[in-house]
Amino acid sequence: MSTKIYDIISQAKANAQKSFAVLIDPDKINDASLLQTVQVAVASKVDYFFVGGSLVVTDTLDHVVDFIKKNCNIPVILFPGSPDQITSKADALLYLSLISGRNAELLIGQHVISAPFVKQSGLELMPVGYMLIDGGVPTTVSYISNTNPIPSNKSDIALCTAMAGEMLGLKLIYMDAGSGAQKAIPTAMIQQVAKHISIPLIIGGGITTPEKAKENSMAGADIIVVGNAVEKDPALITAIAEAIHSLNS
Repeated sequence: MSTKIYDIISQAKANAQKSFAVLIDPDKINDASLLQTVQVAVASKVDYFFVGGSLVVTDTLDHVVDFIKKNCNIPVILFPGSPDQITSKADALLYLSLISGRNAELLIGQHVISAPFVKQSGLELMPVGYMLIDGGVPTTVSYISNTNPIPSNKSDIALCTAMAGEMLGLKLIYMDAGSGAQKAIPTAMIQQVAKHISIPLIIGGGITTPEKAKENSMAGADIIVVGNAVEKDPALITAIAEAIHSLNS
């Protein structure tokens, strides 16, 4: 893409425009269901596809990204769970640093390992402060990362963590309750974090209804990410997209 995706995200935030990203897990989709998802996403004017997962045990990442790119013009952004989840066929990479945990491997260790390949890929890099928030149940990402999520009633910890990430130079904050979370991130926490940072805020995990997506957007989320819910019901993409984009008039 000629225009940097981060510039688009930043400009949208400056204009108070809310965005919707559909998360695709390569392990949980086939060509038929992916085509249906892409077609619904295009019709619903979804802003971004995030592609990745905590494990990705199948060798389908390249294919999934290539398939999406051939069937639509929606930007594809990698959301990697490990250093090997990288393909140059995508448009950009969320370069995640797990700032809510204390696992040095996910703060810098895996970045050192992946740096040569990431640089060679030519992908647009977006440094992200990734924060796990308790979603009511243990998630794959909390298990794999060997970190404890921030308690959902500790908004002060969340806002200080996000502030620190921004002051360290990270370009985005991504608060995630994790795939399959029983509860979404509390509105009060989103409000507090959004109030104390100036960089774009991404919210995901546990969002299963258009009402919750709209509520989180109104609380200060700049991008809402939904994966698990739309895997079960692709038609939900339209309702969530309408709810989020209704705030942009």
